[in-house]
Amino acid sequence: MAVYFSIILVIITVLTGIVWFTDKFYLAPQRKLKASAAQLSAKESCAAELTPQALATLTEPSPLVDTAVQIFPVIAFVLILRSFLYEPFQIPSGSMMPTLLDGDFILVNKFNYGLKDPVLRHKFIENGLPEHGDVVVFKYPQDPKVDFIKRVIGLPGDRIIYRNKSLYIKRACQESDTKCPDFEQIQQNLVGKYVGPDAELGMNEFESKMLNKSHQVLNDRQTLPRVAHYFPQAGTAADEFLVPAKHYFVMGDNRDNSLDGRFWGFVPEQNLVGEAVAIWMSFDFDRSEDSILPQWLPSGVRFDRIGEII
Repeated sequence: MAVYFSIILVIITVLTGIVWFTDKFYLAPQRKLKASAAQLSAKESCAAELTPQALATLTEPSPLVDTAVQIFPVIAFVLILRSFLYEPFQIPSGSMMPTLLDGDFILVNKFNYGLKDPVLRHKFIENGLPEHGDVVVFKYPQDPKVDFIKRVIGLPGDRIIYRNKSLYIKRACQESDTKCPDFEQIQQNLVGKYVGPDAELGMNEFESKMLNKSHQVLNDRQTLPRVAHYFPQAGTAADEFLVPAKHYFVMGDNRDNSLDGRFWGFVPEQNLVGEAVAIWMSFDFDRSEDSILPQWLPSGVRFDRIGEII
């Protein structure tokens, strides 16, 4: 839906921009000339001079032109802001709990990973790439019309192992490395039983320290690993992933309730939308079964989450 909205926004901007340009440099001058000619004609015929109201009527644009002229700057500003700087997204599921909750509305920085045109998504300015631990929004590789949000676990060339609910990363060897890195187990320190929103029996919260960055993750001790359903890759073990060039490996922070790269593979660089940076609004959509209000209406605002940096 975001793709269609971008196309509609571009079309409206172009159409109103054409009207704005035409009015400013042709229609408005023509109306002024017409008003001046009418005023001069009235003087030459010794008729009563045109009233200010009559002159204003002659110089006013049509309602359609006036509407286009008024909304063009607003639409153009929204297009620039949404396409190149920040775009709002809603979190539709619990796959990124406890970092992000169902009902969170986030801002996504679209400048950090380079600028792309809003329709064809061709990158025309390079401006950095994702790093380990970034929370990114991307086009789902199996259905690019759908936006996903996950955490970057592996960069191009990295080897990832997710075994017995533990994460191991072997970073790609860089030219500056005197010795290629070996597998590093990512520390997971138990915080305790998860008791936050949407908590379920068996959920434990951990602090994950991944390559000098820390964030919270959830593991459900009652859920068995689904290794048989992992993305198959030639030359690797069933629970091992080798990230191809210009691709990224992502996982949800809710490790046992996330449809992520373990099951469908890797995110191509061109599918990246931007980096999630902050929560600007958060609604609680949970309702009791006897509520007379529809489920899609929020039952309250989570004020404590507004402004939280991701």
